[in-house]
Amino acid sequence: MLNVVSAPIQSVKKLLAALTLSVVFISACSDNSGNQNTSSSNSDLEAKAGKFGLTAWEYENGVGPIKQKLNIGNSIDEVMAKSGEQIFETKCMACHKIDERYVGPALKGVVERRTPEYVMNMILDPADMTQKHPEAKKMLAQYATQMTFQNVSQEDARKILEYLRSVSK
Repeated sequence: MLNVVSAPIQSVKKLLAALTLSVVFISACSDNSGNQNTSSSNSDLEAKAGKFGLTAWEYENGVGPIKQKLNIGNSIDEVMAKSGEQIFETKCMACHKIDERYVGPALKGVVERRTPEYVMNMILDPADMTQKHPEAKKMLAQYATQMTFQNVSQEDARKILEYLRSVSK
C-alpha cells in the first residue's frame, strides 16, 4: 500500500521540481532591458557618481582632460598603433607589461574593461584619477604605486590607446 501512495507523491514532486527549474531558467534567460527606463538607469548612474563627487561622465570615463567621447572607430589605425608602441616602450614599459602584472597592471584587454576616454584620462592625469575616481583608487590600493605622469601629449596618449587596442585583439 505504501508504494501505491508514494508513486503519485513522487510524480508531484518531480512535476514541481520541473516547474521550478523552468521558472528559474525562463527568468535567467529573459531580457528585461527592453522594459528598463533609460532615465532610471541614468539617474542610477548619476547617484553612483554622486557618491564619489563625480558626474556621470567622469564616473564612466574618468577624470582628466578628455571630456567628450572620442571618435575612434572599430578598425585599428596601424600607423598610429606602431607609433603608440614606440611611445609605450619608452614611457610605460618600466611599470607595465602587456600580458603580466609588473609594477602596474597587465594592460592587455584594458580597452575592453575601460572606455577609451578613461584610458586616456588615466594616461594624461593619473594623479587626479587616483585621488578622485573609485576604480583608479582601487588600482592604487591593489598595486601600492602611484602611476606617474609621463609628460605625454593628448596625441601621444591617443597613439598609446591605439597600441593598446591593437594588442587587446
